[in-house]
Amino acid sequence: MHHRSWPLTCALLIAASVALWLASANGYMVPQHWLWHAEYWPSQPWTLWTGPLLHFLGAHLAGNALALAALAVLGTALQAPRSDALALALAWPLGTLTLLVWPPVGAYYGLSGPVHAAATILALRALQGTATRWLGLLLAGGLLVKLALERGWAVPVGFDSDWGFNVVFAAHLGSAAVGAVLALLLQALAPPTR
Repeated sequence: MHHRSWPLTCALLIAASVALWLASANGYMVPQHWLWHAEYWPSQPWTLWTGPLLHFLGAHLAGNALALAALAVLGTALQAPRSDALALALAWPLGTLTLLVWPPVGAYYGLSGPVHAAATILALRALQGTATRWLGLLLAGGLLVKLALERGWAVPVGFDSDWGFNVVFAAHLGSAAVGAVLALLLQALAPPTR
C-alpha cells in the first residue's frame, strides 16, 4: 500500500509557505506578525507554525520548497509510513521551540528547519531497509557533515553571504534532532505492519 501522508505533509508545508509569500507580497498581511520571536511567541503561539512558513526572498522560498519537494519524492519512493509524516508534522512547531535553548536566536523564519527534520526522518527510514541502507548512510552522512560544519550548537546564527542574510544554524540542528527523536518514538509506538 502506498502511503500518501508523507508527500501530502510536504505539499502542505510548501503550499502554506507559497500562500504566506503571496499574501505578504500583495500586502494582505504584515509578515512581522507571523515571524517567530523568542520574546513574543508565548503571546503569539501561532508563530511556532507560521515562522517556518515565512520567507522574505523568493529565492529563499524556492530553495526550501525545492528541497522539500525532493524529499517528498524520496519519501514516496521509500514508502514512508504515516508515522514518519506525523513526525514531520510535529517537528514543524517543536523544531521552532528548540530555539529557546539558544538565547542568541531572537527570531526565526523559513522552511529550513522542517527540511532538516524531513531529511533526518527519511535517513532513519532508509537505514532500516536492507536495500536502502546505502541511501540512508549517504543521507545521514551528508546531514551529519553539514550540521558539523555549521556548528549550530556553538554558532546558532551566522551570516550567509550567498543568501545575504543571517541563517539560523540552530534551527537546522534543533529540527534534525527533534525529527530523529519523534521518528524513532512514533516508530516504537506504531503497531507492527502485516
